[in-house]
Amino acid sequence: MMKPDWRVDKTINTRTCLRYGLLGLPLAFVAMPLYVHLPHVYAGKEGMSLVTLGLVLLLARLLDAFSDPWLGRFSDRLFAHSSRYVLFYGAGAALALIVGMTLLFFPPWPRRDSPIALLAVLIFTSLAFSLLAISHQSWGARLGGDEGQRARIVAWREGAGLIGVVLASVLPAWLGWDQWIGVFALMLLVGWMAWMRSESPPVSQYAADVHWKQDLIRPWLNKPFINLMIVFMLNGMASAIPATLVLFFIEDRLNAAELKPLFLATYFVCAAASMPLWMRAVIRWGLARTWFIGMLLAITVFAWAGMLSSGDVTAFWVVCVLSGLALGTDLALPGAMLAGIINARGDSGQREGAYFGWWNLASKLNLALAAGLSLPFLAWLGYQPGTTSAPGINALSLTYSLLPCSLKLFAAAGLYAGFIRNSSRQSIKSTRENIH
Repeated sequence: MMKPDWRVDKTINTRTCLRYGLLGLPLAFVAMPLYVHLPHVYAGKEGMSLVTLGLVLLLARLLDAFSDPWLGRFSDRLFAHSSRYVLFYGAGAALALIVGMTLLFFPPWPRRDSPIALLAVLIFTSLAFSLLAISHQSWGARLGGDEGQRARIVAWREGAGLIGVVLASVLPAWLGWDQWIGVFALMLLVGWMAWMRSESPPVSQYAADVHWKQDLIRPWLNKPFINLMIVFMLNGMASAIPATLVLFFIEDRLNAAELKPLFLATYFVCAAASMPLWMRAVIRWGLARTWFIGMLLAITVFAWAGMLSSGDVTAFWVVCVLSGLALGTDLALPGAMLAGIINARGDSGQREGAYFGWWNLASKLNLALAAGLSLPFLAWLGYQPGTTSAPGINALSLTYSLLPCSLKLFAAAGLYAGFIRNSSRQSIKSTRENIH
């Protein structure tokens, strides 16, 4: 039975959304190099083999992912003390994140292709990123509101994140990684200060004497959460695979390495521009149906991308535009649906961290599987960075486009079966009861 939320009628103003959401910019700004550029840098400049790199990324991201539920529980305990505790530990995590990114792109160890050193620094950096991201996400979910309000809060965070991703797409090529680190540190400071001035969530009702097993297991006793997680993971894998392979695809399939910043910037600018449109769609059709429409658009576009060949730069630019529009739903709507599920369960103001810990585990598991499986799989099929062989290039195209389409089809089916069809049935039942 749904527990009423006293914050449903509360209006979150634009200033609060901006101050809260601004930290999403540096978090996304650092996520882009961490998950997209890093494999390309170590496979190229540092000369690490795809198999070794894939295994390192898989292990690091698995360890990082399975720590997230514990970090979520820790975040809930911080909220139980006060918002100041959250901000204090967030500042420490931000500092650790700056140190970790510096070590990753300017490694002090003698052998730059050392997998052990890369693994250790990746784990350190990822843990800092996770604590900061989970605390920030939980803060937004605790602000409450109805379905449209929750979508608006998440959209501001993800919209700021998209700006960060666009900047991260173009600045490394223009500034170099040394100046990039300085820009990132400044952005993180500004984002944290804005977060500090944001409206604080209500006082936490977290019970400190609850056994840790109850905290970690409780989300999995919630059937809508399980349904959403299945959809989220399938859809996330469908997005993580092309994110891992896009730079290889641009260089070796399209032979357009010089256009990488343009393609990436177009993709994320279109995603940011689509946010207001998707918010209007949510008001008309609801979260689940709007997300379903975005999935269908992405499937259509990526099926087309698999047919592109060398020199098809204009066609791929159109792919970036349309798939960027679809990305807006993936970023803003699942998190808003999760916030609604937490409230419906009666866990608002108590266990947001536990839910978002598992949520982030799923996100990172997607990235881990995408890197750890797709890169060795491509190597097994005969693809190597810089190859010109037809079998290797064809394997790259199929893995980049058609495999994600298949996964997203399953995600769309799960979303329809678990949320859209059930919602329609409940609406019909309610109408019949009102008639009688």
